[in-house]
This record gives sequence, C-alpha cells and structure tokens, in this order.
Amino acid sequence: MIIREKQGILPMLFAWRGTIFPKVLPAIIALSGLSVVMGVMSHYRLLAIPTPPLVGFTIFGVVLSIFLGFRNNACYERWWEGRKLWGRLVATERHLVRDSRILDAGRRRHLLKRSILFTCLLRDRLRYQTAHADLFLEYGEGGADIYQNHPNPPQFVLEQMQRDLIAALRQEQIGEVIYSALTRHIEALGEIQAGCDRIASTPLPFAYSVLLHRAIYSFCIMLPFGIESVLGLWTPLMVAWLVYMFLGLDALSSQLGDPFGLQENNLPLDSLVRVIEREVLSALGQEIPPPLAAERYVMT
Repeated sequence: MIIREKQGILPMLFAWRGTIFPKVLPAIIALSGLSVVMGVMSHYRLLAIPTPPLVGFTIFGVVLSIFLGFRNNACYERWWEGRKLWGRLVATERHLVRDSRILDAGRRRHLLKRSILFTCLLRDRLRYQTAHADLFLEYGEGGADIYQNHPNPPQFVLEQMQRDLIAALRQEQIGEVIYSALTRHIEALGEIQAGCDRIASTPLPFAYSVLLHRAIYSFCIMLPFGIESVLGLWTPLMVAWLVYMFLGLDALSSQLGDPFGLQENNLPLDSLVRVIEREVLSALGQEIPPPLAAERYVMT
C-alpha cells in the first residue's frame, strides 16, 4: 500500500513513486507518438485517413466511462472488504489476548503463539506463497511438514487451539463460560479466513475484464484518428491525458481487484501481521520485533 503524505499541490502534481503513472507511461508514449506521426503525415498530405465521426467517439467514451466506473467500484469494494476483514482480525487477536489471561501461563503462551502462527499462515495462503520453516519453529509445535502438508494450514492451527481449550475444560482448568468465550474468538478467526478465502478465490469475471480491457485499448488506439482533424497540434497532448486517465484507472482497478497481492496498491498484510505479532509478544513479556517501515513509499 502506498504511504505518502500530501505535501501540497506541486508535489502531488509531479509525484512519481507510488503512482500508477510509470505503469502506463509506455502506452502514453506510444499513442502520443502515433498522434505526432499522424499529424506530420496529415500536414504534408502523405497519408489520407478517413476521420471517424466525433459523435461515435463521444458515445463510445461515455459508455466506456460507465463500465470503467462500475469495474473500479467493484474492485475497490473487494479491497475495502479485505481491509475490514483484516481490521476485524486485529481486533479479535486483541480480544483473545485479554480474555486468555484466565489460562495458566504455559497454556496461554501456546494459545497466543498459535494465534500469531495462524495470522502468518493466513497471509501466506492469501498470497499463494510458502511459509518459511523458521516460522513453525518459533510459533508452532512439531516439524514444518505437519503444517505444510496440510491442505489448509490456518484451519489446522485453529483446530490445535480448539483442542487446547477442550483439554483445559476437561482438566477443569476453565469453566464452560470461559471456554465458550474463548471459542467465540476462534470461531471469529475462522469466519475471517473464510471471508478472505472467498475474495482471493473469486476474482472478477475474466470475460468481463478482457472485454473492458480490449475496449479501452481500442478506444485509445482509435482516438488520434478521431480528434486529429479537430485539435491539430494539440492532439498528442490530449491523447496523452486521455490515455493516462483510461489506462491508469484500468491498471489501478486491476491492483485493487486482488487486495492481498504484492503490488503497490495492495493491502499491507506484512505490516498488519507485524502489528499483531508485536502486541501479542508484548502481552507475553517477550522480545518485540521492530515495526515495519515503508520502502520507497510502499508498505507491504
């Protein structure tokens, strides 16, 4: 996620890092160059290309803007829902830290460390990456193969946490009321994982994305042919701005549509995991790792 402070009008206008502009710059240069070539050839009458009706471009642009706005809203909704789920995850971990004080020190330490392991495994599952073996040695029990060979490692950790609570209940270390209260936190973690899995495993319909992508590029490619006879020398500049707007929104919505990835505008899952890790280890009286800092205005 981009972490930048608004420093004024000029820094915002000329910002480079953390913007979508570098990703669409090649397309802007290519299509603006096409506009320049067309202008030169038209001026020297080297090529006569029929000008498409401007009304058609107007209608096409309006329809394209509506569909692009719909896609941006849908992608932002996915991004915001993912952020709400991880905000709820942080809150649930804090509830678990407070309510688990009823347990003895050893059982509470195992429970809270497994909650950290659950958070780390959920992040890796959503990003389709393999968890580091040191993670299981620090927060888990048993070898890494026990977790990595399981089809759903975060769910397996929740099962271990539930078994610990059941054992404490059977040994009469906690009562049924405390057991039910702690179980509700584990159930909340499971519901959060289910919500994140739903977002990660259900992308926007591919056919819809391809259709909109093709429409945007078709519009941008035909744009110089439609406005060159009206704008003349101003055509490259107008094409550059319109290409930046349409392709920039398309590229931005593609990043927001996958909120758990590693692109610049995705959610900072590493930072959220570190927040949970610091608070839980602080409650256990153990060494606290430093908070993560943004690198080149990007928080992962």
